[in-house]
Amino acid sequence: MSPSVFSSNGNGGTARPLTRGIYVPTVAFFDADTDELDTKTTGQHAVRLAKAGVAGIAVQGSNGEAVHLLHEERNAVTRATRQALDAAGFAALPLIVGCGAQSTYEAIKLCADAAAAGGDYALILPPSYYDGLFDGSATVLSFFTAVADASPIPVLIYNYPGATPGIDLCSDTLGALARHPNIAGCKFTCGNTGKLGRVAAAARVAGDAFVCFSGSADFTLPALAAGGAGVIGGLGNVAPRTCVRVFDVAEKEGVLSPEATRLQEIVGRGDWVAIQTGVVGVKVALNEYAGYGGFSRKPLPRPDAAKTKKIVEGLKELMELENSLQDKA
Repeated sequence: MSPSVFSSNGNGGTARPLTRGIYVPTVAFFDADTDELDTKTTGQHAVRLAKAGVAGIAVQGSNGEAVHLLHEERNAVTRATRQALDAAGFAALPLIVGCGAQSTYEAIKLCADAAAAGGDYALILPPSYYDGLFDGSATVLSFFTAVADASPIPVLIYNYPGATPGIDLCSDTLGALARHPNIAGCKFTCGNTGKLGRVAAAARVAGDAFVCFSGSADFTLPALAAGGAGVIGGLGNVAPRTCVRVFDVAEKEGVLSPEATRLQEIVGRGDWVAIQTGVVGVKVALNEYAGYGGFSRKPLPRPDAAKTKKIVEGLKELMELENSLQDKA
């Protein structure tokens, strides 16, 4: 298998290639007192992850609090991330930018903004607010087709039913979209490994350059076994070296190797803490184990001492492994 799994842009340009590996949807950082955006820490965090060996960075995802950001702030996060990576010697690292919107018009505009700010790929949720008025899957198909037709950068579909109530794209819909030359792949935050496998197999048979990513680190091995290219998972904010280690061992020794299985079990237990607490828990972990992180933008709550202790203790096993890998680096 080629180390580069997607690199062409169906609209005539080129993009930094998406390689197999671990991608991290980074959190956004804010001043604890004013809620103002902190782009300096944003860039520093991205470089820290790059040094840990991740294959790429995503901004404006669920962990990145995209719904809490103004349009100009989204562009600022993208620019700060790209500039920090380039300055630190990671110019080849691809940058994925969340560009989901309820209207086709706005999604296309966000894709153009992302490209202008240094983004390589647009990660897009299906629209859902007016789901009851949709013409079934045809509306979603036309939405992604129109956005991909117009976007200056390739599109990644973000299948996340938790964020789009009533919308969970099936393998038939994803298979149809995979044929579009400017749709690069899908992030399966639905957690449906069977669906991921069907889509990956269909794309492979058809010769489509369409890559399938797990949406969380707790099913890294099942996703790889099913034909996935890696993970775009929020746990990488907290334990990037461990997430990379699971992937690397699986690639070298096999997804059923004892070491890969052992690592996946630890990651799975840690990721369950992060999944239950979301970006709030990720920031608690960053504050405790990395010395920075702050809090999410209001109205997200700031956890009290009891909740903070529970999150920290729940991640202790994972972070002991992460720190041991840091020591060996």
